[in-house]
Amino acid sequence: MTKRLVKSTNKKLFGVAGGVAEYFDIDPTLVRVGFVVLCVCFFLLGLVTRPLAFMFSGEMAIAYFYSHQPRTFWPILNLGEDVILFCFVFLYLSAVGGGPWVLDRLYCREKSADT
Repeated sequence: MTKRLVKSTNKKLFGVAGGVAEYFDIDPTLVRVGFVVLCVCFFLLGLVTRPLAFMFSGEMAIAYFYSHQPRTFWPILNLGEDVILFCFVFLYLSAVGGGPWVLDRLYCREKSADT
């Protein structure tokens, strides 16, 4: 029987990290930590800033609704103001991009100069 790479029933990080861990027979926590470290490094370097910022914004929204919103509606009363702030900052970054100094901009500039 051949192995198949499928999403795991363990739904942390969309089930992808658990599926990769099951495929390679390693601990899913190591795959999750590696995935998060890789995403943060790409985000800080400016590679694929917009999709990662959109993903981080969604993660912050999920964190707010799972952890803070059941206590009370207002973020200042349920101690969720930092999560809401990060959610909207990441959403803003996904809309405008990382700025003029990110590596994505250099790649796009080289690509447009070739045409």
